[in-house]
Amino acid sequence: MNISIVVPAYNEEKYIGDCLKSITANRTGDILEIIVIDNASTDSTFDIAKTFPGVRVVQEPQKGLTRARQRGLMEAKGDLVAYLDADTRMPPGWAAIVMKEFAKRPNMVSLSGPFRYYDLPQLKKALAEGLWMLTAMPIFWAIGFMVLGANFVAKRTVLLQIGGFDTTIAFYGEDTNIAWRLSKAGEARFDMSFFIIGSGRRLLEEGIILTFWRYAMNYLSTAIYHKPITKEYKDIR
Repeated sequence: MNISIVVPAYNEEKYIGDCLKSITANRTGDILEIIVIDNASTDSTFDIAKTFPGVRVVQEPQKGLTRARQRGLMEAKGDLVAYLDADTRMPPGWAAIVMKEFAKRPNMVSLSGPFRYYDLPQLKKALAEGLWMLTAMPIFWAIGFMVLGANFVAKRTVLLQIGGFDTTIAFYGEDTNIAWRLSKAGEARFDMSFFIIGSGRRLLEEGIILTFWRYAMNYLSTAIYHKPITKEYKDIR
């Protein structure tokens, strides 16, 4: 079993370099390939990503997160497809956790986990990570499936079997939609120990409480009614 890592990126020239440095620094034999989907960027994202040996950069001209995720699925060749956001950094041992968990849980079709933040002031970092600790697992246990789009891995055959990503969803709820549909084929697991190191730029721009509330309401709406309640979103760059 091996992993294709897909990094969707729209105008991420400030972040994509550190993201790819972390992935290549922690690359093991289990990681078959690293694919950056340059999603209609107008900055230097493509040029920066191309400088990394062993990284394949694919241009997807139709802007949209779910379109970029879907293009990554079409390009990937690994048994597992992992999605990381362009402003995240892979922690040591990340791939080892993926391989161990999928090996011991044959019914598991996806694995995801929370953020830990590298760029929030200390008090805001404590608040944001505390909210993850307080809310994520109770919601997961109640609903039964969860995916954080910035940090999840799924079996490629199952992603293809369910038709991939719903490209009619622009942003909010897209990860819950894929979690719900994956859960019909097996366990869509969320584990607090399987974290990604991510940017808190949206939390700083829009406010921690408001952002968590918006994500929570769209998670519940998509999980229960199969559609998000928030249609508009802002690119934070």
